[in-house]
Amino acid sequence: MSLESVKAANRRMHALADAVGTLLVDGFHYLALFAIGAAVVWSAAVAFAGMWTKGHASIDDILLLFIYLELGAMVGIYFKTNHMPVRYLIYVAITALTRLLISEQVHHSADRMIVIASGSILVLALASLVIRYGSSRFPSKRAEDPA
Repeated sequence: MSLESVKAANRRMHALADAVGTLLVDGFHYLALFAIGAAVVWSAAVAFAGMWTKGHASIDDILLLFIYLELGAMVGIYFKTNHMPVRYLIYVAITALTRLLISEQVHHSADRMIVIASGSILVLALASLVIRYGSSRFPSKRAEDPA
């Protein structure tokens, strides 16, 4: 067995391992995305059914549906681009904190929690601004798609 044939066998082995590894990672990736997407749709449907049964939708319920909408959009964008849209996570957090603030106002509990939640919304909004500015000022270079 010559040295060249050993090197060729080594290259074929690496190519096969890379192909199988890519297949497994991509398979898990798509399976997880579909599972997360299905969980978001299922949760939104259950929440909507609860509103239907109740006969009305409160502002908390509507904001919860917006959270589901943002999560669904985030899964869709990740599915199409393979990039996690961090700004959508920030939007979900802002909506969740807004929902918390509104539900606390309904219960008439004015305390430090309202100030902390409001400050957190401000910090998240500033973070979104910084991310948006950074992505427009310093765009990422996308790798060429080998497929």
